[in-house]
Amino acid sequence: MQKKILVIGSANMDFSMNFYKMPERGETLVDDGGVAYVPGGKGANAAIAFKRLGADSVLCAKLGADVHGQKLYNYYKELGLNTSSVKVDHDNPTGLAVVMREGDGSNRIIVYPGANNHLTTEGIIEAFECNPDAVYLGFEIPFQTVVNAAKVAASKNIPIFIDAAPANKEYDLEKLPPVEIFSPNETETFEFTGIMPNSMESSLRAALALSRKVKAKYIVIKQGARGAFLYDGKRYNTFPAIKTSKVVDTTAAGDAFTAALTLEYLRTQDIREAIKYANAAGAITISRPGSASSVPTAEEVAQVMSCAE
Repeated sequence: MQKKILVIGSANMDFSMNFYKMPERGETLVDDGGVAYVPGGKGANAAIAFKRLGADSVLCAKLGADVHGQKLYNYYKELGLNTSSVKVDHDNPTGLAVVMREGDGSNRIIVYPGANNHLTTEGIIEAFECNPDAVYLGFEIPFQTVVNAAKVAASKNIPIFIDAAPANKEYDLEKLPPVEIFSPNETETFEFTGIMPNSMESSLRAALALSRKVKAKYIVIKQGARGAFLYDGKRYNTFPAIKTSKVVDTTAAGDAFTAALTLEYLRTQDIREAIKYANAAGAITISRPGSASSVPTAEEVAQVMSCAE
């Protein structure tokens, strides 16, 4: 049976720049690697990933009453997302992310939140009328909004999944109700704990530190080319990444990974198989350019999974 996922999060237009290397402070570089406006935002990327992976995907987000907002809304409709909870803010512009992508596929991202900062509690409560099987939250909207949404989900006994990005050490994670999966990447884990999870030992220490802050059934730390680290409160394990021939763009890798992780866990209730599935989705995502446009379909993930066995 198709799972219905309510994604409460950000929707941005990404201004993507490709260049050979990042300029130093005070340096000006001319590089014709290319620029483009492409759909993005961690919430929207995840909602699109859920849709492509076979879920009934409902996006709760806020757009500005501007050209970017209209283009994004039309894009979501074309993809078949449920946009009944995508609202328009007439006072604030659509969120904008500047994505600076270097030649090796790595990136740096700066986000102007705009309308993302103005999701209302009323709008969130209304979004739950879709009766979702799970709610998926990210931190590209105000943290208190995330807490409010999580509390609504908890009051309805709806499982909560959190992509803990971007991170801020000032966030009081203890305010969150119990969640199924809490998934930061390495730099986000460091921001929350002061521990960089770049080895088995440091990953375990970081996961233990996180477990004292957030009530999660599973902590899954995304570790890029090294794969993922799992801690379930008693046991821990690492899951190596699936190798790709070329890294093109890592912008939406974390979004695709966590969405795939969430959906496969809901389908199977097997966290280990869900991480392997998520690793496959992430591997496909980094092999092609773009944000929302780079996330894979269920058929593509299945093919990679069969080759990896």
